[in-house]
Amino acid sequence: MRKRRIRLLTALGLVALLLLAVTLPWLYQLNNRIVEKFEGNRWELPARVYARPVDLFAGLALTPDDFESLLSSLHYVASPGELTQPGEYRRRGGRFTLWTRSFHFPDEYRPSTRLALTFEEGRIAELKPLEGEPAPLFRLEPVRIANIYPRRHEDRVLLKLADVPPLLIRMLLMVEDRDFYHHLGVQPKSILRAAVANFRARKAVQGGSTLTQQLVKNFFLSNERKLSRKLNEAAMALLLEWHYDKDEILEAYLNEVYMGQDGNRAIHGFGLAAQFYFQRDLRELSPEQLALLVGLVKGASYYEPRRHPQRALKRRNLVLDVAAEEQLLPADEVDKLKQQPLGVTRKAPSGVTPYPAFLQLVRRQLLRDYREEDLQSEGLIIFTTFDPLAQARAERSVTRSLRRIEQERGLKPDSLQAALVLASVEQGEVLAAVGGRDPRYAGFNRALDMQRPVGSVIKPAVYLTALMRKDEYTLLTRLDDSELIVPQPTGDWEPHNYDNVYHGEVTLLNALTHSYNVPTVRLGMDIGVDNVLKTARALGLKGELKPYPSLLLGAADLAPIDVLRMYQTIAAGGYRAPLRSITAVINQVGETLQRYPLEVEQAVPADADFLLASVLHEVTVNGTGRALQYLLPPELMVAGKTGTTNDLRDSWFAGFSGEHVAVVWVGRDDNQPTGLTGSSGALPVWAALFSRLPTASLQPVQPDDIEWARADPDLGFLVDGDCGAWIPFIAGSPRPEVRGCDEIAAETLESAEEPKDAAPQGFDRLRQLF
Repeated sequence: MRKRRIRLLTALGLVALLLLAVTLPWLYQLNNRIVEKFEGNRWELPARVYARPVDLFAGLALTPDDFESLLSSLHYVASPGELTQPGEYRRRGGRFTLWTRSFHFPDEYRPSTRLALTFEEGRIAELKPLEGEPAPLFRLEPVRIANIYPRRHEDRVLLKLADVPPLLIRMLLMVEDRDFYHHLGVQPKSILRAAVANFRARKAVQGGSTLTQQLVKNFFLSNERKLSRKLNEAAMALLLEWHYDKDEILEAYLNEVYMGQDGNRAIHGFGLAAQFYFQRDLRELSPEQLALLVGLVKGASYYEPRRHPQRALKRRNLVLDVAAEEQLLPADEVDKLKQQPLGVTRKAPSGVTPYPAFLQLVRRQLLRDYREEDLQSEGLIIFTTFDPLAQARAERSVTRSLRRIEQERGLKPDSLQAALVLASVEQGEVLAAVGGRDPRYAGFNRALDMQRPVGSVIKPAVYLTALMRKDEYTLLTRLDDSELIVPQPTGDWEPHNYDNVYHGEVTLLNALTHSYNVPTVRLGMDIGVDNVLKTARALGLKGELKPYPSLLLGAADLAPIDVLRMYQTIAAGGYRAPLRSITAVINQVGETLQRYPLEVEQAVPADADFLLASVLHEVTVNGTGRALQYLLPPELMVAGKTGTTNDLRDSWFAGFSGEHVAVVWVGRDDNQPTGLTGSSGALPVWAALFSRLPTASLQPVQPDDIEWARADPDLGFLVDGDCGAWIPFIAGSPRPEVRGCDEIAAETLESAEEPKDAAPQGFDRLRQLF
């Protein structure tokens, strides 16, 4: 008998050793998975892309309605009474009271505070903090405009345990795992109870998993219902509890738990769930809203409040009842909370950016410095130059103008397309981009990728090249506008003016103002097409530009963003600043990884650029862009140039004020004629934007070597008297012959032409600025 017992014990020992030999490698492997994942980057975090912050100060041009629109973009909630928490505001006509949210900017942390603002005549008249020290300027947090998602399309907003409302934690534990802070990762009694219930029902009706097991299942395992998976889950839960404390496990659970679905984007964690269902930060939610989020843990799809509001309401109220039973909330308060609606927003905030054209520009700049996988996983925070209010105005200008043009000209509805890019003059910051008449469409981006002939918008490069030769050319230099035949290897080329009329001798000033083609070609060939090409490159034009004579009339395929570079340099007094869409990139802990400072270089001489900008202003007063005189406010001075291509296929306008520069293209995707010139197609779109955009009037900086003299701009003579117009010259440049006013009048009568107004209003208005 004794020998038999020894043999039995030996056999049991061998079995135990065998089980241990099998179990230890299994546990070792599971343990390595836990440590590797939990101590590394636990999640692939999307990059968050923000607009520019809004600096509020007395005198800022901003209407009350635009400010309220901005608050709506930031998901602030209008309050009928006193403000109770950050993210709320109250409006009384032109007076606002605002409780801002805290925010980490790249250069400072801005705490939450309360403000009072008063608006008068389209400006902030008074800005007054209601707590703390008075401040002349307040920076409002920026609007999030996009996310760049991980490959698995999981989205989350990471929370620290200290940032989670204590009531949510207590309700979660009471509903999902009462003994969380006491068990070791598994609850054998709960597992046994669930197993019995499921056996009796012959299906899964009850779960016995702890929060730790739920975290393990979501974080490490699949959802398959197999015994092996359940064993792995239990073992890994024990190992997780062995390595990490309860608070760390709970924090991970709060960030990992599945809370809903937005198309192919999975909503994970309570931080993002608060934004997804209520468009508010988690700390701003009321008790009944927190209860709904806790209720969704049981089954986010089954209780989805927008699709199944009755299920969600019943589940939320059950959580509130538990809160009352456990004395987390007073019973009478719970009765009131249960009468409240679910409070979720009618429409889920889309994970798709509403500004695809601008986001594509941002991504291209980012990919110069970051790998695509970094953008999709490292939780980068990207601050951009995007201006939401300017973008809204740009979108309305495109969609409404195209609709109106089609109606007025009898064109087929939706036959026209457009692109628009807007930037700041001084810093070259891209503020808005519209890639088509449907600004939300994330497909072909005409603002960046469309290559179309630019027509006459390239002519300023020709005239600037000539004006840079101050010893040879002035604004009064006479150019020949008569029949011209240019021999080419493929045959003769004969350029014509748009109206098919030759004007004899014209001044350089009038040739550009009225966009005459023939004298432009003669001038370009005299100074050299290669030299014009160099000037175009200096102004910022990129892409394939070939030094053919036809280049002088815009036979070059460019994108609107390319043309914007050129006109931004002209608008900035000849100083070129690379167009920027990003200002800074920081990581998820607030460390600045990279800044994109302003880089400026003198690209062309300031004096020649001043003369060019002066003529481009004259274009908008008496030239091809004169329609702006009745499309814009009378006090707004601007400069610009129209462009029209062969057979009226492409319509362009590029122009600038003292503060903003924009380029507009209008045409058809099938490259068929539109019947529109630059002044009848693109210019009205540009004007619609600038008539609504708070912008400064044109005020170029006059270089020290600029001199003014009275002259006749049509005949090209200086005048001795009060007739004629003031014309700028570069000091030391040749001056034409001086004539008296009587001689000028007589010569005008002798020419068989209609008498012309010899006083360009644009130059006179400019000279009054200096």
